[in-house]
Amino acid sequence: MALGGGPAIEVPRRPFPQHNIYPGVRVVPDHLGRAERDAAVVTLFRAWKRRYLVSAGVDPNGEPRYRVRAGRALADPTVSEGQGYGMVLCAFLAGAEPGARRLFDGLLEFALDHPSTVDGRLMDWFVNADESPDTNGDDSAFDGDADIAYALLLAEVQWGNGGRFDYGLLARDRLEGLLASAVGPTSHLPLLGDWVDPLGVPYSQWTPRTSDLMPGHFRAFEAALGDGRWRDVRLASQSLVDAVQASHSPATGLLPDFLVPTSGSGLPLKPAGAGFLEGPFDGDDYYNACRDPWRIGVDALLSADPVSVAQARAIGTWIRSKSGGDPFAIAAGYHLWGGALPGSNYFTNAFAAPFAVATMLDPGAQDFVNALFDEAAASDEDYYEDSLALLSLIVLTENWWSP
Repeated sequence: MALGGGPAIEVPRRPFPQHNIYPGVRVVPDHLGRAERDAAVVTLFRAWKRRYLVSAGVDPNGEPRYRVRAGRALADPTVSEGQGYGMVLCAFLAGAEPGARRLFDGLLEFALDHPSTVDGRLMDWFVNADESPDTNGDDSAFDGDADIAYALLLAEVQWGNGGRFDYGLLARDRLEGLLASAVGPTSHLPLLGDWVDPLGVPYSQWTPRTSDLMPGHFRAFEAALGDGRWRDVRLASQSLVDAVQASHSPATGLLPDFLVPTSGSGLPLKPAGAGFLEGPFDGDDYYNACRDPWRIGVDALLSADPVSVAQARAIGTWIRSKSGGDPFAIAAGYHLWGGALPGSNYFTNAFAAPFAVATMLDPGAQDFVNALFDEAAASDEDYYEDSLALLSLIVLTENWWSP
């Protein structure tokens, strides 16, 4: 545990709602008043909290611990991705959620209590509900630690570094861990986790998960550390997205779950084959890449970086045309050329809500953005879908901000 110094700040400096007016052209829901839109975020957060945020006992000092369970059953495990989502949400909802800092610190405590066995600055990606040993490996996943680090930077702004934890110190420690153990030394791309040998086969520094390409996070990390290495990660990620959109999805802008080298190692990369890591759709826009419109869209909206704007807008404009502006015509997965995947004929906010963020960059999408907002606000699916709906709602209501 890293203890902070000085007096604790219990009143958040940037309480929800923030109404952060994003620069440039953007479409925000206009069928409801701002107060109603903000209330929808708070309502879904409280439902999300009841469904997925659970007590994990106390630490040796009697302080509460919390975890985000990856489902609604008591026996559902925790994954580092979910712990990161929970910490980000608590930092953003401070002010609307009276216990936000207590929850945040309890989630952080749980993360610190489960370090990766490869790089102890990072989190074990899979933890059983009872915290017993598991067979899933005790190493890290890039996205979980990136979100935890981003949340720590948010917390440093919200509450300062007094109290139980020095958030800034912990954020910088985790970011150094990511750079040392989960970023390719030559590719400057995120590794799948600290378990990957950068020069390995079949997983290496040239086999990224596209949902780990988070230009907004990398921009914030560079600002926090004053470290140009995170600029290298952002630029490498943006360049890769450009190349994939140009070569493999020029009509849609979609990205695959995973990328692999075209031959040998190094660039150019291509969509992974079936069964590369998770299943038959590893080379398609499926349940990892569904997050890409949100990840890229956040940076486009907050920074107005023309690269991110063009990348997100390509996806948002395509999905509006493909769906005819009907949220329920959005499939649960696509081939990169735009055809729906087999078995994907159902609605889920895992895809629809992140698409809404990218669609905010489409000037003609007002009615579509309104409809997508309503579906996200009503999300009642499962941990992953509801989390992405809530995170997207924060962007849609202009309440996402960068530390």
